[in-house]
Amino acid sequence: MKLKMKVSRQQAESRFVIQKVQPALLGLMDGSVSTMAPIFAAAGLTGKPLSAFFVGLAASLGAGVSMGLAEGLTDDGSVTGRGKPLIRGSITGIATAIGGMLHTFPFLIPHLNIALRTAYVVVAGELLAIAFIRYKFMNTPLIKTILQVIVGGAIVLLIGLYLGNAG
Repeated sequence: MKLKMKVSRQQAESRFVIQKVQPALLGLMDGSVSTMAPIFAAAGLTGKPLSAFFVGLAASLGAGVSMGLAEGLTDDGSVTGRGKPLIRGSITGIATAIGGMLHTFPFLIPHLNIALRTAYVVVAGELLAIAFIRYKFMNTPLIKTILQVIVGGAIVLLIGLYLGNAG
């Protein structure tokens, strides 16, 4: 017979953060940041928003599968308490794909300059949302997390823009 232990509110919140929020945050961060360089490079190299869209779609979906598998296969959760691997991997994979697709959708706009400007705004919104999630659930000071996320995202964005113009 299994004994059910009463879980405190703090323990339940901590479990929620480690098993649900952290995998989702990992996915959103990776999807958002890792897909920026290829999308913006493709836009610059081809001058065709639809080409950038398909590069972004492929990068987002590929990264979602990759990150979902990586997170789900890292451990079974019994040692770390990180939860069931299938759930954790699914959360991470879906969040990764969403994080990459959000700034991919503006490239359905047929005019490159408008698509780029719209994508810049979406990227800024994504990065601020990620910073807010880190602040709310990971107890990171808001200014610190905004600076960390914005600086990291800006570096990747600049790489994509540079390579898009260099080609």
